[in-house]
Amino acid sequence: MMFARLFHPARAASRAAVRAGFRAVAGAVDRTGLPSVTTVAVAAGVLALAGCASPVSRFYTLNATDTTASTRPAGNSSMLIEVPPVDVPPQVAKTQLVVQTGPTQVQVLEQERWASLPGDEIRRALSSDLTARLGAIDVYGTPYPDGAPVYRVSVNVQRFESWPGSHALIDAVWSVRVVRTQAVLTCRSVVSEPVATGYDALAEGHRRAVQEISTEIAAGVQALAAAPQTRAATPAKGASSSMATGAGAIKVPCPAPMSPVTPAA
Repeated sequence: MMFARLFHPARAASRAAVRAGFRAVAGAVDRTGLPSVTTVAVAAGVLALAGCASPVSRFYTLNATDTTASTRPAGNSSMLIEVPPVDVPPQVAKTQLVVQTGPTQVQVLEQERWASLPGDEIRRALSSDLTARLGAIDVYGTPYPDGAPVYRVSVNVQRFESWPGSHALIDAVWSVRVVRTQAVLTCRSVVSEPVATGYDALAEGHRRAVQEISTEIAAGVQALAAAPQTRAATPAKGASSSMATGAGAIKVPCPAPMSPVTPAA
């Protein structure tokens, strides 16, 4: 699991001010050996400043760059995918970790944070894992040749639950669409990973859950790539749009789940 402790300029400045204040107190004693009124005021300010120092925050990421490097297939770099932004429930769309303390109660942890918003973390992790598994290039936001097949992966996370010391659960509906065709595959993945105590274990559980979902999505992309494709066309004059839409539809089954789901606590 990857986590980082970031440098806080404001916190460093606070420590420097405390040290400077104590030096000022030490040098401000008058010739009688007693501190002056000014010295007492400085000391009080230093103590107040020291009390305002905030605790250290820890940051976690779901994007482990070294876990799937060995899975990259050779000679298949022509595949293009698009991984657009991922939707997550509003209650967890924040950098702070939101953990479940009961069926209807959550706790927002100020000192335990994601390196970026959970939707961004999931998108980056999926993009890295899918490009490695498929030997593909993520061209989201990048121009690509008009005739090249592009597989657009859309993900809507409906549940993102963190149960400390129990499990990390992700319930996501995802689809793979071949751009400019009628070929689309829509599936649902529910993954629950057991976790040990500690928030680093909880983040690691979510990382494993994202990888399992990525494995299922990769299987869906490969299934669509192997199926015959019909390029979307403009309906002929007098033809109904529903007939044109149905003409290019294909049926591809959703991949089997990677692991059983642990019931929620």
